[in-house]
Amino acid sequence: MKILLISDKISPILYDYFDRERFEDIDLVVSCGDLPADYMDYVVSMLNIPCYFVPGNHDEGFVDNPPQGWIPLDGKLVDHKGITIMGLGGSRRYKNGPQQYSEVEMIWRYLKMKPKIWWKKGQIDILVTHAPAYKLNDLEDTPHKGFKVFRTIIETYNPKYFLHGHVHLSYSQNPRLITHGETTIINGFQHHIFEY
Repeated sequence: MKILLISDKISPILYDYFDRERFEDIDLVVSCGDLPADYMDYVVSMLNIPCYFVPGNHDEGFVDNPPQGWIPLDGKLVDHKGITIMGLGGSRRYKNGPQQYSEVEMIWRYLKMKPKIWWKKGQIDILVTHAPAYKLNDLEDTPHKGFKVFRTIIETYNPKYFLHGHVHLSYSQNPRLITHGETTIINGFQHHIFEY
């Protein structure tokens, strides 16, 4: 299965220079948040394949008006053709507003999902978040500091992939891909294609 990952900034290859042939073998799109609704509408209409998303900290409008044609992942565990995908959107709280959480609040969001994880016998194949995990592709400043609970999830359930955004590759020295234990961690800034 070929997955297109998008996050945080419009990709010229997908928008200004879109070539359908370049993306004809994509099976699934995952957004890690902070993308304009009209861009997301464009992506889903051009590719016409299943599209999943978690909201980013700048997606205030998605609270009342989520992007059309996209399947929300935030706080959910979904099954896509036998692959279990878990989503937790938002970032660390640095000002008032939706989609921002303290560490304790994110822990509570995770704990609310534990019965669903138990029902799936602990199978999480892909973890999708907006913010990174603590000390795994995050930064030191409060807005871009990762959540420790995401590390707990990774280290407990060993998902094959952990997909996140939030930390732009244009201003950080972090690589797009790293590994932690058995998990491949991918920063979805702009766009990235990978094979599951």
